[in-house]
Amino acid sequence: MLAGRPRRRTGGVLVSGLVLVLATAAVPARATAPDTGTDAGPAAPATAPPLPLERLFDNRSVSDDAHPRGADFDGRGNSLSARDLAAAGWTPGRSLALDGARLRWPRTSAGKPDNVRANGQSVRVSGRGDALSFLVAATGRETRGDGTVHYADGTRGAYTLTAPDWRTGPLATKAVALPHINSPGGQRAEQARLYALTVPVARGRTIASVTLPKDPGRSADLHVFALAVRSPASGWTGSWSASTSGRQSVGPWTDRTLRLVVHTSAGGPRVRIRLANTFASTPIAVGHASVAVQASGAGAVDPPRKLAFGGKPGTRIPAGAQAFSDPLGFSVPADANLLVSLHLPGRVTALPVHARAYQRSYVSGEGSGDRTGDRGGARYTGTLTTWPLLTGVDVGGGPGSVVTLGDSITDGDKSTVDGNRRWPDVLARRLRGQSVVPRYGVLNHGISANRVVGDRYPGDGVSTEIGGVSAQHRLERDVLAQTSVRTLVILEGINDVRSGTSADAVIAGLRSLAERARGRGLRVVAATVLPCGGNSGCTPRAEQWRREINDFIRSEDGGVFHAVLDFDAVIRDPQRPDRMLPAYDSGDHLHPGDTGLRAMADSIALRKLVG
Repeated sequence: MLAGRPRRRTGGVLVSGLVLVLATAAVPARATAPDTGTDAGPAAPATAPPLPLERLFDNRSVSDDAHPRGADFDGRGNSLSARDLAAAGWTPGRSLALDGARLRWPRTSAGKPDNVRANGQSVRVSGRGDALSFLVAATGRETRGDGTVHYADGTRGAYTLTAPDWRTGPLATKAVALPHINSPGGQRAEQARLYALTVPVARGRTIASVTLPKDPGRSADLHVFALAVRSPASGWTGSWSASTSGRQSVGPWTDRTLRLVVHTSAGGPRVRIRLANTFASTPIAVGHASVAVQASGAGAVDPPRKLAFGGKPGTRIPAGAQAFSDPLGFSVPADANLLVSLHLPGRVTALPVHARAYQRSYVSGEGSGDRTGDRGGARYTGTLTTWPLLTGVDVGGGPGSVVTLGDSITDGDKSTVDGNRRWPDVLARRLRGQSVVPRYGVLNHGISANRVVGDRYPGDGVSTEIGGVSAQHRLERDVLAQTSVRTLVILEGINDVRSGTSADAVIAGLRSLAERARGRGLRVVAATVLPCGGNSGCTPRAEQWRREINDFIRSEDGGVFHAVLDFDAVIRDPQRPDRMLPAYDSGDHLHPGDTGLRAMADSIALRKLVG
């Protein structure tokens, strides 16, 4: 028997265990539940009654930096730094909003049990929702295991959970990365990762308990720190959103107010906003926030309305986490510009941003203080072309939302700045002006330079890179966790083939995106990739791959995709099908201009967006 690994609890019974830690290459995080929507029959009797997760804790992952031997996360004496966790805002008992779920970091102090090594334990958890969210990490190697969701009506469903390794897993999908690892010999400058993963559950069915996966074997462990049901955003429709493309340097700014201009798709009688400290390593403090309808520039039609967070005027968002404002009775008009103002009281040197807004926003002068209540825009002396921190605006009521996942063509590159003429904007207007299908909100999750496979931004650190993590790595955050999402429209692939990624790799990526989204009950619509002949990156090889991808997309109409939008056929020049029609070309031969973007949106048969 190898020393260093204590006995573990399984289903309420203590058994002996062994550990042998091996290092292997990591692959992206995955969380799937292949048969959740189908009853697997009556639940088998548990070997022990379900217990709260904290009653099952059997491992110490966090050590005091002055006493690194006080914890042993991986069976080799290594552990997480309590100081690093505190610096990230992950303090004991802290509630963390991660991808729309509310998870709680364990309340225990350093050197005390704070996680359970999965081995078939039965965990008491209750509620209804669209997913189970796990806060996890693996030690030894990436681990994969099958568990069971037990429902109150006596049925059950299976799920599969894949946890990346805490030292070698992808930064692009991590919830938080810490800069050090504590070891028996002292602290090392090596990043440690923690992950928030979700698996689907049967919607509308009350969960009674969850059985964790079995022990993955002697070479690894799957550690669970927190578990919760992600509740659906009932009564809300997403009206505006943007993807975080990276973390960029600013200022430094001290005691300034941002006034961000965003364009609504759907209207409603209530409003809430979502802030996200994605990719960050430290918390961000928001002193005050407000919302108003834009008059012009940084000026508001009426005095801005104050927003609150848990009844307080501001919030402090831990690294990697989100914050939702409290519901506010405020009439949000459709197809209008809002001013969302955020007071940042501290010194700020970097922020998560959507790098290419194609919309001008505003920032007050250095040391100007809280200007969130200003109706006029005189104190907003600077302009921004990014959207920092703000990732969503929801409105009360409505039928839900369509998410458009894409690259710069969806983001709006070469559309008129401040004109709101991106193709998702035009689609939103079409939806509002009809009564044949639901008048969905439209959430634009295009990122300029983004790819289906391959990260442009590594998922951590301050960078000038604008292209974000891959569509594979952002699907959870930018699609599955979006407010009341009903349909996903995918338009991606041109940046992949222009950078040398093969058609086969892109097709595999598109298939994976569709299967994961369908597994969560979404309708999935794929759009063919636009031609780009004449652009320097569009080589004959890239054109051949583009055609192969489009052949695949068209062949899967009604297959892996519920429907297909043939944007290629709309935009291409019939005389030179590798190029856009000159009337639709912005001039760079890669991006349609306003006329081409409108033609794309106008070509959509709206019934394809609904089942």
